[in-house]
Amino acid sequence: MAKVLCVLYDDPVDGYPKTYARDDLPKIDHYPGGQTTPTPQGIDFTPGHLLGSVSGELGLRSYLESQGHTLVVTSDKDREGSVFDQELVDADIVISQPFWPAYLTAERIAKAENLKLAITAGIGSDHVDLDAAIAKGITVAEVTYCNSISVAEHVVMMTLSLVRNYLPSYKWVLDGGWNIADCVSRSYDLEGMQVGTVAAGRIGLAVLRRLAPFDVGLHYTDRHRLPESVEQELGLTWHESAAAMVPHCDVVTINAPLHPETEGLFGDELIATMKRGAYLINTARAKIADRDAIDRALRSGQLAGYAGDVWYPQPAPADHPWRTMPHHGMTPHISGSSLSAQARYAAGTREILENFFAGTPQRDEYLIVDKGALAGVGAHSYSVKS
Repeated sequence: MAKVLCVLYDDPVDGYPKTYARDDLPKIDHYPGGQTTPTPQGIDFTPGHLLGSVSGELGLRSYLESQGHTLVVTSDKDREGSVFDQELVDADIVISQPFWPAYLTAERIAKAENLKLAITAGIGSDHVDLDAAIAKGITVAEVTYCNSISVAEHVVMMTLSLVRNYLPSYKWVLDGGWNIADCVSRSYDLEGMQVGTVAAGRIGLAVLRRLAPFDVGLHYTDRHRLPESVEQELGLTWHESAAAMVPHCDVVTINAPLHPETEGLFGDELIATMKRGAYLINTARAKIADRDAIDRALRSGQLAGYAGDVWYPQPAPADHPWRTMPHHGMTPHISGSSLSAQARYAAGTREILENFFAGTPQRDEYLIVDKGALAGVGAHSYSVKS
Protein backbone atom coordinates (compact mmCIF):
# COMPACT_ATOMS: atom_id res chain seq x y z
CA MET A 1 0.00 0.00 0.00
CA ALA A 2 1.15 3.53 -0.77
CA LYS A 3 1.60 6.64 1.31
CA VAL A 4 0.31 9.69 -0.56
CA LEU A 5 1.47 13.12 0.64
CA CYS A 6 -0.70 15.96 -0.62
CA VAL A 7 0.28 19.62 -0.14
CA LEU A 8 -2.61 22.07 -0.55
CA TYR A 9 -3.27 25.70 0.32
CA ASP A 10 -5.04 26.73 3.51
CA ASP A 11 -8.81 26.90 3.90
CA PRO A 12 -10.58 30.30 3.72
CA VAL A 13 -10.03 32.50 6.75
CA ASP A 14 -13.69 32.13 7.75
CA GLY A 15 -13.70 28.36 7.38
CA TYR A 16 -14.41 25.80 4.69
CA PRO A 17 -17.46 26.90 2.65
CA LYS A 18 -20.88 25.55 3.59
CA THR A 19 -22.54 27.16 0.54
CA TYR A 20 -21.36 28.39 -2.86
CA ALA A 21 -22.25 31.30 -5.13
CA ARG A 22 -23.46 28.95 -7.88
CA ASP A 23 -25.23 25.60 -7.85
CA ASP A 24 -23.49 23.92 -10.76
CA LEU A 25 -20.78 24.09 -13.42
CA PRO A 26 -21.12 24.05 -17.21
CA LYS A 27 -20.49 20.58 -18.61
CA ILE A 28 -17.18 20.45 -20.49
CA ASP A 29 -15.99 17.09 -21.81
CA HIS A 30 -13.16 18.13 -24.12
CA TYR A 31 -10.70 20.95 -24.74
CA PRO A 32 -9.96 22.90 -27.94
CA GLY A 33 -8.21 20.49 -30.27
CA GLY A 34 -10.20 17.49 -29.08
CA GLN A 35 -8.33 16.26 -25.99
CA THR A 36 -10.86 14.89 -23.54
CA THR A 37 -11.17 16.21 -20.03
CA PRO A 38 -10.02 13.81 -17.27
CA THR A 39 -11.74 10.44 -17.30
CA PRO A 40 -11.23 8.74 -13.92
CA GLN A 41 -13.24 5.65 -13.09
CA GLY A 42 -15.05 7.65 -10.43
CA ILE A 43 -15.00 10.80 -8.31
CA ASP A 44 -15.93 11.39 -4.68
CA PHE A 45 -16.51 15.14 -4.80
CA THR A 46 -19.04 17.65 -6.04
CA PRO A 47 -17.80 19.65 -9.06
CA GLY A 48 -17.83 23.34 -8.15
CA HIS A 49 -16.81 22.79 -4.53
CA LEU A 50 -13.53 24.01 -3.06
CA LEU A 51 -11.18 21.07 -3.62
CA GLY A 52 -7.76 22.71 -3.70
CA SER A 53 -7.59 23.66 -0.02
CA VAL A 54 -6.66 21.41 2.87
CA SER A 55 -10.21 20.43 3.79
CA GLY A 56 -11.09 19.78 0.14
CA GLU A 57 -8.33 17.13 -0.09
CA LEU A 58 -8.78 17.09 -3.89
CA GLY A 59 -11.67 14.74 -3.17
CA LEU A 60 -9.21 11.87 -2.71
CA ARG A 61 -9.52 10.58 0.85
CA SER A 62 -12.47 8.23 0.40
CA TYR A 63 -10.99 6.70 -2.75
CA LEU A 64 -7.47 6.24 -1.39
CA GLU A 65 -8.46 4.89 2.01
CA SER A 66 -10.95 2.48 0.44
CA GLN A 67 -8.01 1.01 -1.47
CA GLY A 68 -5.91 0.68 1.69
CA HIS A 69 -3.62 3.63 0.99
CA THR A 70 -2.65 6.38 3.43
CA LEU A 71 -3.36 10.04 2.65
CA VAL A 72 -1.58 12.85 4.47
CA VAL A 73 -2.74 16.40 3.65
CA THR A 74 -0.92 19.51 4.82
CA SER A 75 -0.30 23.14 3.91
CA ASP A 76 2.91 23.29 5.97
CA LYS A 77 5.72 23.07 3.45
CA ASP A 78 8.37 25.80 3.70
CA ARG A 79 9.65 26.16 7.24
CA GLU A 80 12.50 24.05 8.57
CA GLY A 81 11.04 20.84 9.94
CA SER A 82 7.76 21.33 8.09
CA VAL A 83 5.11 18.61 7.98
CA PHE A 84 5.99 18.18 4.33
CA ASP A 85 9.63 17.45 5.15
CA GLN A 86 8.71 15.10 7.99
CA GLU A 87 6.26 13.09 5.92
CA LEU A 88 8.26 13.10 2.68
CA VAL A 89 10.94 10.68 3.89
CA ASP A 90 8.69 7.62 3.44
CA ALA A 91 6.12 8.95 0.95
CA ASP A 92 5.52 7.00 -2.26
CA ILE A 93 3.60 9.76 -4.01
CA VAL A 94 3.65 13.54 -3.65
CA ILE A 95 0.80 15.71 -4.95
CA SER A 96 1.23 19.47 -5.12
CA GLN A 97 -0.36 22.46 -6.82
CA PRO A 98 1.49 25.25 -8.67
CA PHE A 99 -0.46 27.77 -6.58
CA TRP A 100 1.04 26.44 -3.31
CA PRO A 101 4.02 24.48 -4.58
CA ALA A 102 5.82 21.90 -2.52
CA TYR A 103 9.30 22.50 -3.90
CA LEU A 104 10.77 19.07 -4.63
CA THR A 105 14.40 20.08 -4.68
CA ALA A 106 17.28 17.72 -5.39
CA GLU A 107 18.01 17.67 -1.65
CA ARG A 108 14.46 16.69 -0.77
CA ILE A 109 14.32 14.06 -3.52
CA ALA A 110 17.55 12.52 -2.19
CA LYS A 111 15.89 12.04 1.22
CA ALA A 112 12.65 10.61 -0.23
CA GLU A 113 13.81 7.02 -0.70
CA ASN A 114 10.35 5.64 -1.53
CA LEU A 115 9.24 8.40 -3.89
CA LYS A 116 8.03 7.05 -7.22
CA LEU A 117 5.52 9.60 -8.50
CA ALA A 118 5.20 13.41 -8.27
CA ILE A 119 1.87 14.76 -9.46
CA THR A 120 1.12 18.40 -10.22
CA ALA A 121 -2.58 19.00 -9.61
CA GLY A 122 -2.68 21.61 -12.34
CA ILE A 123 -0.09 22.44 -14.98
CA GLY A 124 3.54 23.49 -14.65
CA SER A 125 5.96 21.14 -12.90
CA ASP A 126 8.93 23.47 -12.49
CA HIS A 127 8.65 23.20 -8.69
CA VAL A 128 10.10 19.70 -9.18
CA ASP A 129 13.82 19.41 -9.88
CA LEU A 130 13.41 17.54 -13.16
CA ASP A 131 17.09 16.61 -13.40
CA ALA A 132 16.93 14.98 -9.97
CA ALA A 133 13.67 13.22 -10.85
CA ILE A 134 15.24 11.88 -14.04
CA ALA A 135 18.32 10.66 -12.18
CA LYS A 136 16.22 8.84 -9.58
CA GLY A 137 13.68 7.39 -12.01
CA ILE A 138 10.72 9.28 -10.52
CA THR A 139 7.71 9.80 -12.76
CA VAL A 140 6.50 13.41 -12.89
CA ALA A 141 2.99 13.99 -14.20
CA GLU A 142 0.56 16.88 -14.41
CA VAL A 143 -3.04 17.38 -15.51
CA THR A 144 -2.22 19.05 -18.80
CA TYR A 145 -4.84 21.44 -20.21
CA CYS A 146 -7.05 21.21 -17.10
CA ASN A 147 -6.82 24.95 -16.37
CA SER A 148 -5.30 26.39 -19.54
CA ILE A 149 -8.49 28.20 -20.51
CA SER A 150 -8.88 29.42 -16.93
CA VAL A 151 -5.45 31.05 -17.15
CA ALA A 152 -6.14 32.46 -20.62
CA GLU A 153 -9.29 34.17 -19.30
CA HIS A 154 -7.23 35.61 -16.44
CA VAL A 155 -4.70 37.03 -18.92
CA VAL A 156 -7.45 38.80 -20.85
CA MET A 157 -8.92 40.17 -17.61
CA MET A 158 -5.55 41.50 -16.47
CA THR A 159 -4.77 43.00 -19.86
CA LEU A 160 -8.00 44.99 -19.86
CA SER A 161 -7.59 45.90 -16.18
CA LEU A 162 -4.19 47.46 -16.82
CA VAL A 163 -4.93 49.18 -20.11
CA ARG A 164 -8.25 50.63 -18.88
CA ASN A 165 -6.80 51.50 -15.43
CA TYR A 166 -9.62 49.54 -13.80
CA LEU A 167 -8.14 48.78 -10.38
CA PRO A 168 -7.29 52.38 -9.37
CA SER A 169 -10.71 53.47 -10.63
CA TYR A 170 -12.42 50.83 -8.50
CA LYS A 171 -10.37 52.01 -5.53
CA TRP A 172 -11.74 55.55 -5.94
CA VAL A 173 -15.25 54.12 -5.61
CA LEU A 174 -14.34 52.17 -2.49
CA ASP A 175 -12.87 55.32 -0.99
CA GLY A 176 -16.05 57.29 -1.67
CA GLY A 177 -14.65 59.39 -4.50
CA TRP A 178 -15.80 60.34 -8.01
CA ASN A 179 -12.42 61.33 -9.37
CA ILE A 180 -12.94 60.89 -13.09
CA ALA A 181 -9.80 62.75 -14.16
CA ASP A 182 -7.65 60.62 -11.85
CA CYS A 183 -9.24 57.46 -13.25
CA VAL A 184 -8.91 58.25 -16.94
CA SER A 185 -5.46 59.85 -16.89
CA ARG A 186 -3.94 56.38 -17.35
CA SER A 187 -6.81 54.77 -19.27
CA TYR A 188 -6.56 53.75 -22.95
CA ASP A 189 -8.42 51.60 -25.46
CA LEU A 190 -7.00 48.18 -26.27
CA GLU A 191 -8.33 48.51 -29.82
CA GLY A 192 -5.54 48.97 -32.33
CA MET A 193 -2.74 47.99 -29.97
CA GLN A 194 -0.14 45.36 -30.84
CA VAL A 195 -0.28 42.34 -28.49
CA GLY A 196 2.32 39.57 -28.37
CA THR A 197 2.64 36.31 -26.50
CA VAL A 198 5.86 34.62 -25.47
CA ALA A 199 4.88 31.02 -26.25
CA ALA A 200 1.76 30.02 -28.14
CA GLY A 201 0.94 26.65 -26.69
CA ARG A 202 -2.40 25.82 -25.13
CA ILE A 203 -2.58 28.97 -23.02
CA GLY A 204 -0.86 31.38 -25.38
CA LEU A 205 -2.98 30.35 -28.35
CA ALA A 206 -6.15 30.58 -26.25
CA VAL A 207 -5.14 34.14 -25.28
CA LEU A 208 -4.62 35.07 -28.94
CA ARG A 209 -8.02 33.66 -29.89
CA ARG A 210 -9.76 35.58 -27.12
CA LEU A 211 -8.06 38.87 -27.95
CA ALA A 212 -8.61 38.71 -31.71
CA PRO A 213 -12.15 40.19 -31.49
CA PHE A 214 -10.68 43.32 -29.86
CA ASP A 215 -9.23 44.35 -33.25
CA VAL A 216 -5.64 44.26 -32.10
CA GLY A 217 -2.51 43.24 -33.97
CA LEU A 218 -1.43 39.80 -32.78
CA HIS A 219 2.16 38.59 -32.49
CA TYR A 220 3.81 35.48 -31.09
CA THR A 221 7.11 33.72 -30.59
CA ASP A 222 7.45 30.03 -29.86
CA ARG A 223 10.03 27.31 -30.40
CA HIS A 224 7.28 25.47 -32.32
CA ARG A 225 5.76 27.62 -35.05
CA LEU A 226 1.99 27.37 -35.43
CA PRO A 227 0.45 25.96 -38.60
CA GLU A 228 0.13 28.48 -41.42
CA SER A 229 -3.65 28.03 -41.36
CA VAL A 230 -3.79 29.24 -37.74
CA GLU A 231 -1.53 32.19 -38.48
CA GLN A 232 -3.78 33.23 -41.35
CA GLU A 233 -7.00 32.64 -39.39
CA LEU A 234 -5.93 34.96 -36.56
CA GLY A 235 -3.69 37.30 -38.56
CA LEU A 236 -0.64 36.38 -36.50
CA THR A 237 2.86 37.70 -36.98
CA TRP A 238 5.53 35.20 -35.94
CA HIS A 239 8.88 36.31 -34.50
CA GLU A 240 11.90 34.09 -34.05
CA SER A 241 12.51 35.21 -30.46
CA ALA A 242 11.13 37.31 -27.63
CA ALA A 243 13.87 39.84 -28.31
CA ALA A 244 12.68 40.17 -31.89
CA MET A 245 9.03 40.49 -30.90
CA VAL A 246 8.78 42.79 -27.90
CA PRO A 247 9.87 46.08 -29.58
CA HIS A 248 6.73 45.84 -31.74
CA CYS A 249 4.24 45.28 -28.91
CA ASP A 250 2.13 47.49 -26.68
CA VAL A 251 1.15 44.48 -24.56
CA VAL A 252 3.27 41.38 -23.96
CA THR A 253 1.91 38.30 -22.21
CA ILE A 254 4.18 35.51 -20.97
CA ASN A 255 2.76 32.01 -21.38
CA ALA A 256 5.93 29.91 -21.42
CA PRO A 257 7.09 27.21 -19.01
CA LEU A 258 10.01 27.95 -16.72
CA HIS A 259 13.20 26.20 -17.77
CA PRO A 260 16.84 27.25 -18.27
CA GLU A 261 16.06 29.04 -21.55
CA THR A 262 13.31 31.24 -20.09
CA GLU A 263 14.54 31.91 -16.54
CA GLY A 264 15.35 35.62 -16.14
CA LEU A 265 14.31 36.38 -19.73
CA PHE A 266 12.59 39.68 -18.87
CA GLY A 267 15.42 41.57 -17.23
CA ASP A 268 16.67 45.13 -17.64
CA GLU A 269 18.16 44.43 -21.06
CA LEU A 270 15.05 43.01 -22.73
CA ILE A 271 12.64 45.41 -21.00
CA ALA A 272 14.71 48.35 -22.30
CA THR A 273 13.89 47.26 -25.86
CA MET A 274 10.13 47.34 -25.26
CA LYS A 275 8.01 50.33 -26.19
CA ARG A 276 7.97 52.94 -23.44
CA GLY A 277 4.63 52.50 -21.73
CA ALA A 278 4.13 48.86 -22.70
CA TYR A 279 2.25 46.47 -20.44
CA LEU A 280 3.59 43.10 -19.32
CA ILE A 281 1.33 40.26 -18.17
CA ASN A 282 2.88 37.20 -16.52
CA THR A 283 0.68 34.30 -15.44
CA ALA A 284 3.39 31.76 -16.35
CA ARG A 285 6.19 31.70 -13.76
CA ALA A 286 7.64 34.58 -11.78
CA LYS A 287 11.28 33.69 -12.41
CA ILE A 288 10.84 34.31 -16.15
CA ALA A 289 10.90 37.97 -15.10
CA ASP A 290 13.64 39.58 -13.02
CA ARG A 291 11.95 40.71 -9.80
CA ASP A 292 13.86 43.96 -9.33
CA ALA A 293 13.99 44.82 -13.04
CA ILE A 294 10.17 44.83 -13.10
CA ASP A 295 10.05 47.15 -10.11
CA ARG A 296 12.59 49.51 -11.70
CA ALA A 297 10.76 49.56 -15.03
CA LEU A 298 7.46 50.52 -13.42
CA ARG A 299 9.02 53.27 -11.34
CA SER A 300 10.89 54.71 -14.32
CA GLY A 301 7.86 54.58 -16.63
CA GLN A 302 9.45 52.14 -19.09
CA LEU A 303 6.54 49.83 -18.29
CA ALA A 304 3.08 51.34 -17.86
CA GLY A 305 1.85 48.31 -15.96
CA TYR A 306 2.65 44.80 -14.81
CA ALA A 307 0.12 42.18 -13.81
CA GLY A 308 0.26 38.52 -13.02
CA ASP A 309 -0.41 35.97 -10.35
CA VAL A 310 2.91 34.15 -10.17
CA TRP A 311 5.53 34.96 -7.56
CA TYR A 312 8.77 33.51 -6.27
CA PRO A 313 8.74 32.07 -3.74
CA GLN A 314 5.10 31.17 -3.27
CA PRO A 315 3.56 32.33 -1.05
CA ALA A 316 5.37 35.64 -1.47
CA PRO A 317 6.79 37.28 1.68
CA ALA A 318 5.13 40.40 2.99
CA ASP A 319 8.07 42.58 1.89
CA HIS A 320 8.12 41.33 -1.70
CA PRO A 321 8.56 44.46 -3.88
CA TRP A 322 5.80 43.39 -6.26
CA ARG A 323 3.28 44.04 -3.49
CA THR A 324 4.11 47.76 -3.37
CA MET A 325 5.50 48.70 -6.80
CA PRO A 326 3.37 51.25 -8.72
CA HIS A 327 0.89 50.44 -11.47
CA HIS A 328 0.63 46.71 -10.83
CA GLY A 329 -2.33 44.35 -10.89
CA MET A 330 -0.92 41.38 -8.99
CA THR A 331 -3.07 38.65 -7.45
CA PRO A 332 -2.11 35.54 -5.49
CA HIS A 333 -1.57 32.55 -7.76
CA ILE A 334 -5.24 31.99 -8.58
CA SER A 335 -5.57 32.10 -12.37
CA GLY A 336 -5.64 28.32 -12.73
CA SER A 337 -7.48 27.48 -9.52
CA SER A 338 -11.02 28.61 -10.22
CA LEU A 339 -13.65 26.23 -8.88
CA SER A 340 -14.25 25.19 -12.48
CA ALA A 341 -10.58 24.29 -12.95
CA GLN A 342 -10.40 22.52 -9.59
CA ALA A 343 -13.02 20.02 -10.67
CA ARG A 344 -10.87 19.11 -13.68
CA TYR A 345 -7.51 18.95 -11.98
CA ALA A 346 -8.91 16.95 -9.06
CA ALA A 347 -10.42 14.47 -11.52
CA GLY A 348 -7.17 14.35 -13.47
CA THR A 349 -5.16 13.70 -10.32
CA ARG A 350 -7.41 10.75 -9.54
CA GLU A 351 -7.05 9.47 -13.10
CA ILE A 352 -3.24 9.55 -12.77
CA LEU A 353 -3.44 7.74 -9.42
CA GLU A 354 -5.79 5.08 -10.81
CA ASN A 355 -3.40 4.40 -13.67
CA PHE A 356 -0.40 4.28 -11.35
CA PHE A 357 -1.98 1.78 -8.97
CA ALA A 358 -3.26 -0.36 -11.85
CA GLY A 359 0.10 -0.31 -13.61
CA THR A 360 -1.47 1.04 -16.79
CA PRO A 361 0.17 3.72 -18.95
CA GLN A 362 -0.45 7.38 -18.20
CA ARG A 363 -1.82 9.60 -20.92
CA ASP A 364 1.10 10.89 -22.96
CA GLU A 365 -0.16 14.45 -22.48
CA TYR A 366 0.11 14.06 -18.69
CA LEU A 367 3.74 12.94 -18.62
CA ILE A 368 6.62 15.32 -17.87
CA VAL A 369 9.29 12.82 -16.79
CA ASP A 370 9.10 9.04 -17.14
CA LYS A 371 11.58 6.17 -17.27
CA GLY A 372 14.55 8.44 -16.63
CA ALA A 373 13.90 11.05 -19.33
CA LEU A 374 11.65 13.91 -20.34
CA ALA A 375 8.47 12.38 -21.74
CA GLY A 376 5.17 13.28 -23.31
CA VAL A 377 4.29 16.94 -23.01
CA GLY A 378 7.45 17.43 -20.93
CA ALA A 379 9.65 16.58 -23.89
CA HIS A 380 7.75 19.19 -25.93
CA SER A 381 7.77 21.97 -23.35
CA TYR A 382 10.80 21.61 -21.07
CA SER A 383 14.57 21.46 -21.28
CA VAL A 384 16.87 20.28 -18.51
CA LYS A 385 20.37 21.21 -17.46
CA SER A 386 21.96 17.82 -18.00
